[in-house]
Amino acid sequence: MTTVTGLAGLSLGLVNFHFKTKKSLFEETLRYLALEYREHWQGRVAKAGDGAADRLRAMVEAHFEPIVCNRRKLTVWFAFYGEAAYRGAYREIMCEMDPERWNIVTAMCASIIEEGAYEGTSPDNVADTLEGLYDGFCLNILMYPDEYPPETAKARVLGYLAGVFPQHFTDVAPACSTPCRQGSS
Repeated sequence: MTTVTGLAGLSLGLVNFHFKTKKSLFEETLRYLALEYREHWQGRVAKAGDGAADRLRAMVEAHFEPIVCNRRKLTVWFAFYGEAAYRGAYREIMCEMDPERWNIVTAMCASIIEEGAYEGTSPDNVADTLEGLYDGFCLNILMYPDEYPPETAKARVLGYLAGVFPQHFTDVAPACSTPCRQGSS
């Protein structure tokens, strides 16, 4: 707690008054980040219009915007994922919000599939793949910041969607074909 309060420029007494334990401080930090992220993507999707493809594109773009996708916040997110002692509490917090986003994305995908008559495409599979892409690309952004900017991640996710929904993502530029970590060992 002393380290955390020092970095935050706060007194230990003030932090102890609001957060009785380190666990409660961590849980509230995660809740804050999750709510910030939720409000961000909800705002972007709400402004995107009525088309499911436009809303899905807004969701993708929201994932990689600097307000939520920067090294400082990604470091905190991945620290939470790695903290085994608190994973149960963290999962509970995220289970308050993750299903909502997943259900919205699945509904968008179902609408696009119906509109485009994309036979053999499962909205659940697309939503699951998107979740994996977001997590994996965010890890790349954190680990290889110079070689893997958020714009590359966004382009690759949109490229995936163009492959799955070619009638709806026709204006997507191909992602860079050169490995972003070329020459790294």
